[in-house]
Amino acid sequence: MLTTRYVPGSPVWLDISTPDLDAAARFYQAVLGWTHQPGGPEFGGYGLFQLDGKTVAGGMTVPADQGPTAWNLYFQTTDADRTAATVQSSGGTVVAEPMDVMDLGRMAVFADPQGAGFAVWQPGTNKGLDLVDAPDALFWVELNTADVPAALAFYSAVFAWGTTTMPMPGGGDGPGYTMIHPEGQTADDMFGGIAPLGDEGPLHQPTWLPYFLAQDCDATVTQARDAGGTITMEPVDMPGVGRFAMIDDPTGARFFVMTPSPQQA
Repeated sequence: MLTTRYVPGSPVWLDISTPDLDAAARFYQAVLGWTHQPGGPEFGGYGLFQLDGKTVAGGMTVPADQGPTAWNLYFQTTDADRTAATVQSSGGTVVAEPMDVMDLGRMAVFADPQGAGFAVWQPGTNKGLDLVDAPDALFWVELNTADVPAALAFYSAVFAWGTTTMPMPGGGDGPGYTMIHPEGQTADDMFGGIAPLGDEGPLHQPTWLPYFLAQDCDATVTQARDAGGTITMEPVDMPGVGRFAMIDDPTGARFFVMTPSPQQA
């Protein structure tokens, strides 16, 4: 599962781009118990979300006419420039060229060939998030894509992820659910999955989404609704996996919450 060992190819950072960072901070305080630490002028207003004094995400104000409201995932790289070249040669798009963030690290932003956005982080003094795989923190990431084999080919070229396929409950002879783990690691180190976009449901375009660990999925959904969020998918059970729901925060950023089944916890 997700760890803070900061292994190359694994998720190491998460931030939200939103037109109303104050509204987002109030929402995540009410739903996940996060506190928001605003950034100073030297950070362009970029702030940190913390839980019990540990950083669980970042956040920045992005006007609606300058970019989408979304959660953004960063994967660890040892060389952001080399990763950018690989993304481009593999059919992806370099949205923001590699850049230094003071001495904290080096980052770049991309889109895969189907349009799903993601970023990379080459650590400097900031290695990554302080807390993952814990209640109210990031514990899984998922790519929803129109072409799973093409996505796997692209990300295999960029990150050389290992994969394991799990049959989907009730999925018959379908392609199953592809789980991913860092190069050289085992299936015990899986941190996310790749799922096919369906003709039905709230997801209609390729996208990466975070899952936050909920101790009680239904209670978290109630808190989100009371705090002004929209329940895009009501809580559902996936046998042997857990109970999960999809939520849009009041500014439009989408995410999942999930309570794992006992054997997955």
